[in-house]
Amino acid sequence: MTEIFHCSPVHELVDDRGFLEALRDLISDNNPMVVANAVAALAEIQENSTRPIFEITSQTLSKLLTALNECTEWGQVFILDALSKYKAADAREAENIVERVTPRLQHANCAVVLSAVKMILLQMELITSTDVVRNLCKKMAPPLVTLLSAEPEIQYVALRNINLIVQKRPTILAHEIKVFFCKYNDPIYVKMEKLEIMIKLASDRNIDQVLLEFKEYATEVDVDFVRKAVRAIGRCAIKLERAAERCISVLLELIKIKVNYVVQEAIIVIKDIFRRYPNTYESIIATLCESLDTLDEPEAKASMIWIIGEYAERIDNADELLESFLETFPEEPPQVQLQLLTATVKLFLKKPTEGPQQMIQVVLNNATVETDNPDLRDRAYIYWRLLSTDPESAKDVVLAEKPVISDDSNQLDPSLLDELLANIATLSSVYHKPPDAFVTHVKTIQKIEEEDFPEGSEGGYSESPSHAADASPPPTTASSAQYAAAQAVPAAPAPVPDLLDLMGMDNNNNAIVSADQPATPAGPPLPVLLPASTGQGLQISAQLVRRDGQIFYSMLFENNSQILLDGFMIQFNKNTFGLAAGGPLQVPPLQPRTSASTLLPMVLFQNISPGPPNTLLQVAVKNNQQPVWYFNDSNVSLLVFFTEEGRMERSAFLEVKF
Repeated sequence: MTEIFHCSPVHELVDDRGFLEALRDLISDNNPMVVANAVAALAEIQENSTRPIFEITSQTLSKLLTALNECTEWGQVFILDALSKYKAADAREAENIVERVTPRLQHANCAVVLSAVKMILLQMELITSTDVVRNLCKKMAPPLVTLLSAEPEIQYVALRNINLIVQKRPTILAHEIKVFFCKYNDPIYVKMEKLEIMIKLASDRNIDQVLLEFKEYATEVDVDFVRKAVRAIGRCAIKLERAAERCISVLLELIKIKVNYVVQEAIIVIKDIFRRYPNTYESIIATLCESLDTLDEPEAKASMIWIIGEYAERIDNADELLESFLETFPEEPPQVQLQLLTATVKLFLKKPTEGPQQMIQVVLNNATVETDNPDLRDRAYIYWRLLSTDPESAKDVVLAEKPVISDDSNQLDPSLLDELLANIATLSSVYHKPPDAFVTHVKTIQKIEEEDFPEGSEGGYSESPSHAADASPPPTTASSAQYAAAQAVPAAPAPVPDLLDLMGMDNNNNAIVSADQPATPAGPPLPVLLPASTGQGLQISAQLVRRDGQIFYSMLFENNSQILLDGFMIQFNKNTFGLAAGGPLQVPPLQPRTSASTLLPMVLFQNISPGPPNTLLQVAVKNNQQPVWYFNDSNVSLLVFFTEEGRMERSAFLEVKF
């Protein structure tokens, strides 16, 4: 049934012939395997349709929950995923659903467990009883922990999903942080994910255990893992104020090891700690300055320079320290140059003595005269103007109190997090991206007014999986300049459809038709709408014309490619005039270096777009050898819509009273 739906050029036929209704009836079948397959088919069809195809009612819910206990493991996954989209009427119903689903948490198949977790998490949003929520959190912890005993690949998927879960419900695994401690034989990608989750689960109660682990990780041989571990210590310090001093002590111990990349990473995170707790831990600056000569990474240098400039009044030899960086100012990367410029200005404002004054002149000269970096040059000019006109104002600007930075361990926006949690156990939860960011053929159910679309249309469009358009014609199949020009034309406030997959759903008035023998139009040269450079050798010229009281779309197809092109089809997007194809597109097979002309009959008021009038005509053309080509016809002349019967003699026209 799903294949019929995908292959049918008119998807409504699948519904009109009763196929979908028959599929829905199978949900009531006595065989749980049949029920699971029906659910899987309906769910897939729903993903490719804008209309509500598969809606779960209270009666359907009961049947699915009954079949859940008897079908195969993958059948359970299909049913659980479908149930996760059901919104319970009240807290009582949500509790009943969760109670029926909870046994799936003990299943041996990881996919079933994750689907059950997703289902429970979504229903928990409707449960008001704190005791019920607390008990559910306790029940979900053991199966999630068990997933971490599987193969590394499964562990990684589980960890990516757990990363999302603990951001929403940290209490679920708050007492299970030990299971995330890294093992010596864990792959690096598993270790990295475990570090992220440990940071999120770190609290005042377990921070000592966590710091011991991080300190051990910081002495391993994998450089990337070591850097991540050192940064994790800094993030814990920023997150937990009462544990900040212990975190700094661990960082200082790591600095004393004198491993270059560890020292540099520690300085970077200590800079962030200073931002989080200003005027609190400056006593360690002397220890940091001992490692000044070993810094060779831009971020570490910039961090150290920021610390010196921020606390210049407390560092006796701050000018000497900054001067050591000035010697290589022209060769430094922009990040270091910008920080050095600002730090020197801070030093001058805090210690306006002869030494800093000479330094600021050298820095400003280098930054304004001897650099090609516009950011550096512009900032130097701003500082120069401030210092020369009003030093007090310069203090207010440069030495202004900075906002305290916050913990970044929960990076995801709440709305994005909710969307990802609704997609647990899918690629979306592994990528930490919403489905529409990497899947182009999935469609969202939209509530569409019936009058927006002609009768017989599904009210949407079907996208070709390999050349799908999402909110606009794809840049790979049309000139970006053409598309930009088209966007400049005022558009209707309703969403502009993503021009139609010609093999698909929006088949209004036989707008998609197969090729036959061509008709030959006559007239002046037609404007080129799809140049050969954009159409992989196919060039299309077209214009609306009026002949003998009938509107035609006069078209010229030129094949400049090296292959035969045949099977041409066309479709028009909704437009102000309701223009649609009124007959077959007659274009013969085009051999290389040949062309063909045709007149396509048009009909009016069949495909009307809502909103303000717009003369833009959006067209999609397809053939058997190439993808769908989209182009815009902005050369629509209003004259083609006037009938010849409107002509009158000059004398009669002059007698007309306006």
